[in-house]
Amino acid sequence: MTPFTVRLKFHGDLVFFLKPKKPTVERELSERTSVKDVIEACGIPHTEVDLILVDGNSANFAAILIQDTVVDVYPVSEKRSLFFPEDRLQVRDIEKFVADGHLGRLVRDLRLLGTDVTYDRDAEDRQLIKIATSQECALLTRDRRLLMHGALRHGYYLRSQNPLEQTVEVLRRFNLDSILAPFSRCLRCNAFLEPAAKEKVIGQLEPLTKIYYEQFRRCTGCGQIYWSGSHFEKLEARIAEIRQRL
Repeated sequence: MTPFTVRLKFHGDLVFFLKPKKPTVERELSERTSVKDVIEACGIPHTEVDLILVDGNSANFAAILIQDTVVDVYPVSEKRSLFFPEDRLQVRDIEKFVADGHLGRLVRDLRLLGTDVTYDRDAEDRQLIKIATSQECALLTRDRRLLMHGALRHGYYLRSQNPLEQTVEVLRRFNLDSILAPFSRCLRCNAFLEPAAKEKVIGQLEPLTKIYYEQFRRCTGCGQIYWSGSHFEKLEARIAEIRQRL
């Protein structure tokens, strides 16, 4: 096959993934190659790409390149009003997630806000992919190669290593700010909390807790008991700080 050149133009924050951080990349190819493979060869997971234009025409990841071509690649953050909705490749309003084992503090923040996040710090990559695909949730990770797995439909690469900034990233990327429900999920196991009468949980309480507190909630999954103790103000402050950054 006659060699040909693909010129890729990366828009918006997709430049974050490139080394060097130049928005235009040229690839010399000598065989039929999918758009997905060409984009990911530049280090950008397909889960970060929301729109592809091949010589000005919208395309999906399976499009095959066979000749000199210009490919424009846009992120999720690109203004959606500029293009037809049916051309977009990512779902923005996802409400279920699975996080890899290095993101424990992010998971705690998201659960504190009422977000559904599956988490096992010992989970292997294949388990994360299985959960993400079988439960139709988005995978949160800082492993870009994991996000390039062919079976994965939804995911997000966290730019920051700071848990607070990561939380804000996720809330913005998936439009979660309007559906937050703080203190509705268990921080340990992710299950919902329900009101619990004091007499039903008194056997699980410390002596001073029995004296000073009357209102309790219990996890419907693991049975953990929650109340508005001294730690509650710290959690409220954390929530306020996150909301302030949105």
